[in-house]
This record gives sequence, C-alpha cells and structure tokens, in this order.
Amino acid sequence: LIFWYQLLTIGWTPLLFTTLFGLIWYCAHSNLSQLEKFGLFFSVGTITGTISINYARELILQSEHKKSALADILLSMFLYSYFRSERFLGHRKFIGTPRDTVTARYNEGFYRFLQRILKQRWLSGLQVEKANLTRKKLAWYDRKNPFYLYGVLHVGMGLLASLLGGWGGLALFLWQSLVAICSLEIVNYIEHYGLTRKHFGNGKYEQVQPHHSWSSAQKGANWLSINLKHHSSAGAPQLPFGYAIMSTIALFPSLWRKIMNPKVQKWRAMYYPEIQDWSKYNKAGNLASIGAQQKTT
Repeated sequence: LIFWYQLLTIGWTPLLFTTLFGLIWYCAHSNLSQLEKFGLFFSVGTITGTISINYARELILQSEHKKSALADILLSMFLYSYFRSERFLGHRKFIGTPRDTVTARYNEGFYRFLQRILKQRWLSGLQVEKANLTRKKLAWYDRKNPFYLYGVLHVGMGLLASLLGGWGGLALFLWQSLVAICSLEIVNYIEHYGLTRKHFGNGKYEQVQPHHSWSSAQKGANWLSINLKHHSSAGAPQLPFGYAIMSTIALFPSLWRKIMNPKVQKWRAMYYPEIQDWSKYNKAGNLASIGAQQKTT
C-alpha cells in the first residue's frame, strides 16, 4: 500500500506536466473554438487547484530534497509556488489568528476574502522567509531565499507555454492558473471560516487545537484529495455538506452566511463561553505589534 501511495504522489507531477503542456500544444494545433479552449482549461485549472495542491502538500511533508523539488515544480504549474512558504512557515503557525492571511473572518464573503488573500499571501510568504533567514543570520535577499527559485520556475513555465502555443498558449496557461488559484482558495475559505484561537493579549494565542478547522467526513472526496478533508483530525467541527457542495454555496455569500454563521456561533458558545465580545475577532483587531506576532504560542 505504501508503495502505491509513494508512486501516486511522485507520479502526479510528471503526469500533470505532460497533460497541461500537451493540451496547450494540442489547442494551438487544433480546430477547437475559443469557447471550447476556454472550457477545457477551466477544467484543467479546477483539477490543478483542487487536487494537485494536495500532492504538493504531501511531497513537501515528506521533506526529501527530490520530492520537495517535485512540489516546487507542481506548484509553479499554476504560478503559486510561494504557497509553500506561506503554508508551512506561516499558516501552520498562525492559523486562527489575524496573522494568518488564510483564515477567513466571520461574515467575510468569499469574493472579499479572495481579493484580500491575493494581495496578502505572497507578501506573507516573503515575510516568513525573511524571518527564517534572519534566524539563520542571513539577509532576506540571500540566494537561499526560495523566492528566487519561485520566480525562475514561474517564468520558465510561462515561456514553455508560449513556446508550445504562442500567445494563445500563454493565455490558456494564465487562465488555468487563475482558475486553479481560485479553486484552491475557496477550499481554504471553507476550512477555516470564522474559527479563531483565543487571544491572551500581547499578541499571544492558545495552542492550535483540532476544533480550529472545519472537517468533512465525505469518504469519496477524502480519498481523491489524499484525506485533506480530515486535515484537522478527529474532534473537529463538521461541515454540513461535502467540499464540492460547500464550494458552490460559498459562491453565494448571503446563502453561505445563512448556513455557516449559526454554526460559527454555536462553535463559539461550545468552546469559548467566557468570551462575550467577539467584535475584535470578527475584524481581526485583536493583534498587538508585528513583533508580538512572532511570539504566538
């Protein structure tokens, strides 16, 4: 079983690479209409954003150099390599706090969340890499900063798309990247909507607990995404539906709030009955200085 698991995670990167750029070449030499090409690469982007990211996560967690390189290549296929820095140096430490750009705030609609996170994720990734280099007594612009690699990979992928399909190929590559990023971020939106860690003051928060992420018990989706839906482990609050349905609901902010806000309120009453005023949590206002952010426990 472990052998097949390893084969699947390692094999996904070359499989996606061949599929993505093979389709770009095919579209450049086919009689498909622009609408058909648009629809085809919408599907490719959906697969890239909702499935490939899970394989990248697994490759990074296995920490071997060659597997990490595969993860970097995989993420660069939709221009989101800095997800690696932000996710593993930022999100995992600051989840459920205002320091975490990925934690969707209470009452924050998906489109507002997406607009915010597209501006903040790359900057957050750069900041955590800078802090990481500082701890090693290196300047932020040192060649060990992975953002150099991210840039080379992104430019390389764009050039390859242009080489295979011209300007049209580049446009299709950028389109699927946008769809992939939106597909990825709608999952992040769902996973952490309204869930916050208790603030003790001076930028300090409680330890991360299973109840700081929403989970889903939909078996089919869990198998397809290498059990992403159980990433918060047993004891996590459950979503009312699987991720596919919840992703659709998230596209309609009013409907989303009608379904999820009562669940967040119930969650708050269950885990933090002592907190009476949630206004600062709702607006990410319970944060001290930037320096205090680094002291999060």
